[in-house]
Amino acid sequence: MKIAFITAGAAGMYCGSCLRDNSLARTLMGRGHDVVLVPTYTPTRTDEPNVSLPRVFLGGINVYLQHKSAIFRHTPALADRLLDSPRLLNWAAGFALKTDAADLGALTVSMLRGEAGPDHKEFAKLVDWLAVEVRPDIVDLSNALLIALAAPLRRRLGVPVVCTLSGEDLFLDGLPEPWRSQALDLVRSQVSEVDGFVTFSRYYAEFMRDYIGVPESRVYQVPLGISLDGHGRAPVRTTSDTAPTVGYLSRICHEKGLHILIEAFRRLREQARFAGVRLRIAGFLGARDQAYWDKLRGEIAGCGLSDAVEYLGEVDRAAKIRFLQSLDVFSVPSVYRECKGLPVLEALANEVPVVQPWHGIYTELINATEAGLLVPPNDPQALADGIAQLLDNAPLRAELGRRGRAAIERLHNADRMAEATLAVYQSVTGRQKS
Repeated sequence: MKIAFITAGAAGMYCGSCLRDNSLARTLMGRGHDVVLVPTYTPTRTDEPNVSLPRVFLGGINVYLQHKSAIFRHTPALADRLLDSPRLLNWAAGFALKTDAADLGALTVSMLRGEAGPDHKEFAKLVDWLAVEVRPDIVDLSNALLIALAAPLRRRLGVPVVCTLSGEDLFLDGLPEPWRSQALDLVRSQVSEVDGFVTFSRYYAEFMRDYIGVPESRVYQVPLGISLDGHGRAPVRTTSDTAPTVGYLSRICHEKGLHILIEAFRRLREQARFAGVRLRIAGFLGARDQAYWDKLRGEIAGCGLSDAVEYLGEVDRAAKIRFLQSLDVFSVPSVYRECKGLPVLEALANEVPVVQPWHGIYTELINATEAGLLVPPNDPQALADGIAQLLDNAPLRAELGRRGRAAIERLHNADRMAEATLAVYQSVTGRQKS
């Protein structure tokens, strides 16, 4: 099968969707399928070999300039290609391409208008290229913010279009009015152009049916999966490194709940038996969230815990695995209902038990894997109690860790994800032919 997979870059940072898209494309390629992974907005960044094209469509600079001025809607192809240069886009991403939803309302609406919007030239270039150069059997959009591509792709290529639902509500709900309402209306008006929607959980399938009006008959649940290369049981600790360690791996931001974990950690440290517990933190910190992190660091210092908390910054794959293997307990206590939960899968792949809020995909993940504890969301004391329960019980931690690894091997590996995705492709292709 020839598959065109349209993914979205995240302005130079590691993001769960980019990691998932790249892992899925690599696995499908390994199974003999002809996959073209097409980046949009910016180049993608992954911690595995990147199989995406070296060319970017709907480039962030071009899209922004064409949104701002009609002059750039008529520039020659050579000028557009220069502005879509991956090197230029990566350079600009560091300080010019914003990913904060509050700043992107008008631009988001413009993109969702697709062929009818000011960026119509960029949409036409991508559709023409796919029709002439790729000629795929199916097109897969990595998120619903790319849904404006669905109608022209189906019309020009005559093939099914699949769309993954991967947390669009968090972005859309962060848009100020009137952009939020306009963007939602545009997404809802184009749902009928998509042949099948992929979700990673029952929760999100049900939520998105109400949120954007996805018909139940077009929703397919595919397990999120990861490559197990390099992941495994933590090496035996040395006698000089025996302090219990709690860990967090995700973007440094309010939405992911790091402040809740830090408060839970402070409460843990007030108990004599946990006086030596450490907290290790890793993940991307963007300019938008610098003030949030500065406030947390001030609180940590004010409690006298600076020596007990370590921030490693953004980590590559090898450093990520070493980080996870240094932990006794893992938690990302998101304040919103998460729809992916990739870091939890990575922790479990390294036999690290988790403590997660009882909402979103976490409820399904923990119930299915039996590899952690669920606690009430947005409750630092409940989180502290859950972590304490695991730190007090080494045999339980070991058993949960073993269950987690076994569940990842059985349910959430990249091959299982690829098999389920191919089943979706076959289903929508058969439906279109019937």
